[in-house]
Amino acid sequence: MGLFHFLIVILGIVAAALVGVILMQQSEGGGLGVGGSPSGLMSARGAGDFMTRMTAILGSLFIILAISLAVVASNKGKSSSLDTSFKRDAATQSAPAEAPPAADKAAAPAQPATKAPPAKDEIPVTR
Repeated sequence: MGLFHFLIVILGIVAAALVGVILMQQSEGGGLGVGGSPSGLMSARGAGDFMTRMTAILGSLFIILAISLAVVASNKGKSSSLDTSFKRDAATQSAPAEAPPAADKAAAPAQPATKAPPAKDEIPVTR
């Protein structure tokens, strides 16, 4: 089991704890907070401070784990050697494309010219 799998397991545990802490907090409407007397070990104010701190700690830990997991995943597929098979010569990169010489244009086959139809007075007579 590598570092990637270890971080995924820890991230899952932190995410589950974060969901639990958020659901236990008392919202404006009562939420899932458990009622009790304010004179108990954890008064409403003390429990609120504890839950707020735990939410902040678990949220920060979740973000740090997610970023570190992304770093580990991006480094996992990297190769250690540099591939230079596609490297071009510096001269071909900086030289502008040259126009073909005029001799090549003359050697190209000319398009056949279309002949306009003869005028009426120039119609050849065949006998």
